[in-house]
Amino acid sequence: MARIVILGAGISGHTAALHLRRKLGKEHEVVVVSPNSKWNWIPSNIWVGVGKMTTDQVTFALAPIYQKKGIVFHQALGVAIHPDGDATNGPFVDIAYTEPARAGEKATLTYDYLINATGPKLNFAATPGLGPDGHTVSVCTPGHAIEAASRLSDVIEKMKQGQRQTLVIGVGHGTCTCEGAAFEYAFNVEHELREAGVREFADLVYLTNEFTLGDFGVGGMTFTQQGFQTTSATWTESLFREREVRAIVQAHVEKVEPGVIHYEQLDGTRHTLEFDFAMLLPPFRGADLAAYDAGGNDITSVMFAPSGFMKVDADYTPKTYSEWRAADWPSTYQTPTHPTVFGIGIAFAPPHQISEPRTSTNGTLIAPAPPRTGMPSGVMGKVVAETITDRINQGSNAPAHRASMASMGAACVASAGAGLRKGTAAAMTMYPIVPDYETYPQTGRSTKDTYGEIGLAAHWIKAMLHYMFIYKAKAKPGWFLIPE
Repeated sequence: MARIVILGAGISGHTAALHLRRKLGKEHEVVVVSPNSKWNWIPSNIWVGVGKMTTDQVTFALAPIYQKKGIVFHQALGVAIHPDGDATNGPFVDIAYTEPARAGEKATLTYDYLINATGPKLNFAATPGLGPDGHTVSVCTPGHAIEAASRLSDVIEKMKQGQRQTLVIGVGHGTCTCEGAAFEYAFNVEHELREAGVREFADLVYLTNEFTLGDFGVGGMTFTQQGFQTTSATWTESLFREREVRAIVQAHVEKVEPGVIHYEQLDGTRHTLEFDFAMLLPPFRGADLAAYDAGGNDITSVMFAPSGFMKVDADYTPKTYSEWRAADWPSTYQTPTHPTVFGIGIAFAPPHQISEPRTSTNGTLIAPAPPRTGMPSGVMGKVVAETITDRINQGSNAPAHRASMASMGAACVASAGAGLRKGTAAAMTMYPIVPDYETYPQTGRSTKDTYGEIGLAAHWIKAMLHYMFIYKAKAKPGWFLIPE
């Protein structure tokens, strides 16, 4: 019998767990460890944050799903990995329960294979005053999104009374990722302001670390439309002009005080921006798992990057931007020091950024971190599940399945306002996610497979994806036929 322990039950970890349980015989044990009792379809938190959905519409309880499928579930936090075991045990992981009835209780779980799918730690502390415990709101969790919706409702009421309000939406640090989520929330808010009849009383500002609009942490894209090429920058800028959203790019938020954002730009200048409402996403870091060898020596720096993300089969050799290659990116997500340990989704350490890194004249890095959410996370979860299944059934020398972001496409549908008749969305596809200039020397991506469009049909697709992926995550009949 083999035991597979999965730390994390987000898109990547949950996908891996379901595929492992489907593919492995009942004599093998699949164990999921997650500090949260519920699964969250994070892309739809945007709609919770403008009052269009409830938290019940974007979450569901994990325990009943896992019980039905025969997956062991521990509502707990992964604390430390012991990949070499110790004098009495084989490889194991330390956990601390977060379930109210067992809160604080410690335990160990031995494993044959370990998947680190812990996702990100929301690093609000990187920017003083950032986040729900500071002076801004967030849509990173359902609870955060509920608070954002409440605060948005308050400023809309003030506008209905004729008070002009400034709303700032974007990212709260120079190294943030998820610019697409900030973009999406900005235009959902803009839509809500128009629906409430108060758009004329709102100054809407988009604050981002992107060098240009449309970068999205992937270095921007080149689209071919009606036989002509255009960039995602031009495409995105047109939407900002159409909706009269003012953009501030190349920005690093240094601190947030009540009603005032302090930020630096790439040219070294420092500015302040007053606000009545601000939703700024935090930077991410790893979940701060520790690692120890058989003698109890700390090997965290061996298995994890300084960011807290797990090192996998990537090329982490320091290189200049011109030296970066698509081949630097991992494809098996196996750790180089311990072949039974994998890191997937946001939990793995990227070898470098996708967007060109830039440093201000003051020495501040202002450049988006690589996005690794959504489709890529799901694909990684499935691929690693297939690798582990083969190694259990065929032997440890079975070849690994592969899914590099440098040979993987992705689709992103960013809502720009909800509603069956009035909603719109920006739909974008890219192939590959990580540019490959050796294969596609002109733009780094296939122009045939990289495109974008805005319209009502894209909104319908966004809504369909919400229900389809919750159906899949609940492991309803035929769930595995729905692609990652």
